[in-house]
Amino acid sequence: MKILFYGTKAYDRESFDRELDNYKNIEIDYLEDDLNKKNAQLSRGYEAVCAFVSSDVGTKTVEVLSECGVKLILMRCAGFNNVDLKAASEKGITVLRVPGYSPEAVAEHAMGLALAVNRHIHKGYIKVRENNFALNGLMGVNFYGKTAGIIGTGKIGEAMCRICRGFGMTVIAYDIYKNKNLDFVEYKPLDEVLSQSDLISLHCPLTDDNYHMINKNSISKMKDKVVLINTSRGALIDTDDLIQGIISRKFFGVGLDVYEEETKNVFEDRGNEIVETFATANLLSFPNVIITSHQGFFTEEAMEAISNTTLRNAEDFIKGSINAGNVVG
Repeated sequence: MKILFYGTKAYDRESFDRELDNYKNIEIDYLEDDLNKKNAQLSRGYEAVCAFVSSDVGTKTVEVLSECGVKLILMRCAGFNNVDLKAASEKGITVLRVPGYSPEAVAEHAMGLALAVNRHIHKGYIKVRENNFALNGLMGVNFYGKTAGIIGTGKIGEAMCRICRGFGMTVIAYDIYKNKNLDFVEYKPLDEVLSQSDLISLHCPLTDDNYHMINKNSISKMKDKVVLINTSRGALIDTDDLIQGIISRKFFGVGLDVYEEETKNVFEDRGNEIVETFATANLLSFPNVIITSHQGFFTEEAMEAISNTTLRNAEDFIKGSINAGNVVG
């Protein structure tokens, strides 16, 4: 099988090339440009393409891929909200993903964001580099003894629950499906999780039902001085409502590894450019907000798992023995 990889960086190529020795029947070509409807035609002659979280795998892209003879779309990530699954199904294209590459990586990053905004580590770092050792503006709160509200308790949410428990927090959660491994977690209705939690961390996929689940209404139900963390999908939060909540002093701190306007920024160096999106620039201006570059997944262990599972998905497709848990749609 020949696979065309879109949107790759040096670390992607290095990781996949290391794993490729174990898959002799697979050949890979890499492109730096991310997949979209304009460059999908480059897939002609390939049986499969591999895309990522920032790729545009919408209706038109899928149509072009089908015209080029592509039979398999490999998503080297867990999320698939950027894929038109209906169009893929109609064109007979199988979509496979990597559902659980390293839940601990994302959960650890979520707690890292929570600790950083709570203890103002980003501000303290800058102050000390300027020989300012004063503690003004650096006071945080103990997480020990507080309540953590985890929204979404799949593999990543489960890992976050365990981390919070290790900090001595009471852990409550909201999910349509209860995780049987979390016997120490009390499941509650969403409104109760929002109103009772000192730390709220989002760990759910983006669907039509939970689009902008964090909005003006849900923010009003939260405790004052709550810490909000999102390492899932940016559109879970209504950015404009979040900004108003920050301005009104609702949040003690906000940590975002994902945000609504991130598509153009994800994994790109824009250091010499002006951030032209108002909401993103606004968020970056607040002293109690930390934004990272969609790096929650980015550990050595996670990259190895992503590479191995993606290539194994391709091999299983060739053999006709696809793992049902990796099929999207």
